[in-house]
Amino acid sequence: MKTNLKCHCGQRILRRDVMQQGMYVRQVGSSYVYIKYRCSRCKKLGEHFVKQDEWEETMLRENTTEVTDTEKGRFLDLGAITLDEMRNFHHALENLNAIPKLLTEE
Repeated sequence: MKTNLKCHCGQRILRRDVMQQGMYVRQVGSSYVYIKYRCSRCKKLGEHFVKQDEWEETMLRENTTEVTDTEKGRFLDLGAITLDEMRNFHHALENLNAIPKLLTEE
């Protein structure tokens, strides 16, 4: 199953590149989603036919995160950042100048 659409030049096709989208319904067999696009890199027109049962709108969205489901679960378990954690981090940043001294002593 496809997770994204690409131009012949290798550029990923996003929602902003799509010029036309529609359904190609067949009486026998699978129906398809039709995508006509202009590539943002090479500027050429192209088209894709994706089986309707494999089609997802997320194919045209930008991936804003590379976090896996396992990592998402770990972040949720950690909970929100508390004021004490922010305060401790701020104090650690103030002492950041101590690190170069350690490197020069080695």
